[in-house]
Amino acid sequence: MDLRETMAELEAMGTAQNRMVYGRHGVDGPMFGVSYGNLDKLKKKVGTDTELAIDLWATGNHDARVLATKVADPGEVGEELLAAWVEQLDNYVLTDAFSSLAARSPHAAGLMRRWTASHVEWTGAAGWNLVASLAQRGAKKSGVTDDDLASRLDEIEAGVHQAANRVRHSMNQALISIGAYRSPLTARAMAVAEAVGPVEVDHGDTGCKTPAAGPYIEKTRAHLEKKAAKKR
Repeated sequence: MDLRETMAELEAMGTAQNRMVYGRHGVDGPMFGVSYGNLDKLKKKVGTDTELAIDLWATGNHDARVLATKVADPGEVGEELLAAWVEQLDNYVLTDAFSSLAARSPHAAGLMRRWTASHVEWTGAAGWNLVASLAQRGAKKSGVTDDDLASRLDEIEAGVHQAANRVRHSMNQALISIGAYRSPLTARAMAVAEAVGPVEVDHGDTGCKTPAAGPYIEKTRAHLEKKAAKKR
């Protein structure tokens, strides 16, 4: 499919109801209002096409940009392209979709270290999203060691409440992932969760909430241990 055909399909899939919902989640700008279910269907139809992804992103349309993160080949997207795209993020819906692509790229660990240091809200949020994603992989696969993540726990404890709104949410998610998926750090993560307490995030006119890290770590650890026991 070319850009014209793909944009026409996106437009046909959009609804006023979805535009209203995305608006409540902070999406502001050109969009058709395509559900994630339909975006996934279109992704299957398009397949993997990095050139199309670049063209989709260039439209500035929200739905097209989310689709771009789904059809781009993580192995083909260069660090320079990801660095350009991260500067154009303007809402958490797109930031989360973009972070998923960046996390699957070979540049994820380096970008994580760079973006978590940013004072730009969406760049910082993307960086901490990468921390969460990479924590869920082993050190060998992710290129991020337990020592690396231990220093991230120190940063969370010291600065989560002073961070920008959506950065706070992403830091909390990173805390959960580190505690749940890196067992040598579980006790330390639980201590950080207790020390920082509830992380307040403004989710706008939505029912979304930022979970309490401690109970979520315990719940996820129990699920992972049960899953591992079944495999054994």
